[in-house]
Amino acid sequence: MKKTDPYIEFTKNLKCLLKKYPDLITMTLSNIFTMRLIGNKTHGDLAEIAIAEFINQYMYNYRSVHVGKDLYRAKTKEEDIKIINEINQVEFPVSLKAYGNGPLQLSTDKSFQMFPRLGRESDRITDKRRINTILKDPAFTDFKSVNVLPLIYNESKKLCNILIFDYDRAIAETASIVREESGRGRKHPVYRFYNAKGEYICEVRYGDAMANALQRGLWTHTERGFGYFDSLTQGWISYSHNPVLIKLFSNALVSSAKGHEEALKVIQRDIKKLKKESGLPV
Repeated sequence: MKKTDPYIEFTKNLKCLLKKYPDLITMTLSNIFTMRLIGNKTHGDLAEIAIAEFINQYMYNYRSVHVGKDLYRAKTKEEDIKIINEINQVEFPVSLKAYGNGPLQLSTDKSFQMFPRLGRESDRITDKRRINTILKDPAFTDFKSVNVLPLIYNESKKLCNILIFDYDRAIAETASIVREESGRGRKHPVYRFYNAKGEYICEVRYGDAMANALQRGLWTHTERGFGYFDSLTQGWISYSHNPVLIKLFSNALVSSAKGHEEALKVIQRDIKKLKKESGLPV
């Protein structure tokens, strides 16, 4: 069984759940992206908590744990949440990304091997056997070993999507790898992957031990490479801001733990009601 199989099985189950109960994910994503009204980066951290709780509440055969930032230095994998299959007790990490529609980082390449490995090749690689050899190199272990769950949003249109990058198809259809120098706001060269039609798939950005890990590694583009994603939400869904949630947060921050306990009881009753109305196990 391949390393990513438990995650693939999970995403298939999640896709089925979202298709059957679209209102639940629309509500959750609306609440997540409402957090951008507090700060441009606030929604990313809270999305980790929200998706972990979504799994716990609505996916009866899975359990999720938010890893938390305090464990960052001890992490051996890129992960924000840990998911446990309650049927077979298999655990797997998930890296959750909340990005605007456009550039999307798939892996930080912590061992900084991808870019240097491609640097040993010519600036344009078109031989399929050579490409396969490169992608099987240990330097590209992270190419498909990171379980990334991207929540993509278009803020101007109030649209969102949960898009899963198809690594297997990307590898199978890569027909050329081309080094492209800096330009269009880029300070460093990149290696871009294209299919036989010359269509963009993904790219490896510059990186060695001194490079910025937030920019280094494997990237793609949700607009340019849209054909290499599977939408768990069955396409783009409309979301709306929830101003009541902002009010709830602001009041919670200046109220006591006792008040939080009482508010939590009301919220838990609401979740139970949502489950019952949807026909989910309570």
